[in-house]
Amino acid sequence: MERDRGRADAELLSRSGLLKRGAVVGAVVALPAAGTAYVGSAFGAPATATEQLGGSSVLTAQQTALLEAIVDRLIPADASGPGGKEAGVAVYIERSLAGGVAGGLRAAAPLYSAGLPAVDAYAKSKYGGAFTALSPKKQDAVLTDLATDKATGFTPNSSTFFGAVREHALQGMFSDPVYGGNKNFAGWKLLGYPGVKMPVAAGDQKLGVKVRAAHKSTYAGGAFAPARKEAES
Repeated sequence: MERDRGRADAELLSRSGLLKRGAVVGAVVALPAAGTAYVGSAFGAPATATEQLGGSSVLTAQQTALLEAIVDRLIPADASGPGGKEAGVAVYIERSLAGGVAGGLRAAAPLYSAGLPAVDAYAKSKYGGAFTALSPKKQDAVLTDLATDKATGFTPNSSTFFGAVREHALQGMFSDPVYGGNKNFAGWKLLGYPGVKMPVAAGDQKLGVKVRAAHKSTYAGGAFAPARKEAES
């Protein structure tokens, strides 16, 4: 049983496992999914061009680097595409924590400000080094400990922090790229989502037809003036 549980925990850290478990079904149009009390809406007024990673951030430079390392293990690069860091997942989270996305993750800022240092403190005490200095295998071990409440030093517990970060990472990977994540449509390509097409040709509505991708931000060239500059940049 313990071995099976270990496999299940490891799957939380598998890029393909996220899809196989149905964690992102409908993610493009239905974010956010229910997860924790700290999950905010992925939609609302997009950030402006000045609200970039590290700009009006609530995180320190060290915490930003740690967040990038975490999302890169939650969504690691493989043959199907880039990992979470390259896809801009941390950009999305940090913008949202700073209020760059209306209705976003601002309420979760205290959770991150306390949780990220706790990750490093636990990694040092249990695995001998800061999270970013550990091997990928040890980083996965730290995250698995967080997911299963084996990690200490978190309020109310480590699984609450892990669940929030995992949920927000999914939001950043699969939401509209205007919010900072899903860079170069990495998330949409992983899902096989062709993008918004209006109208949809009759031929594209048939079963088994591979719809030609038309990847662009939903806001690009649209009627949402506050988003247009960033969406087309």
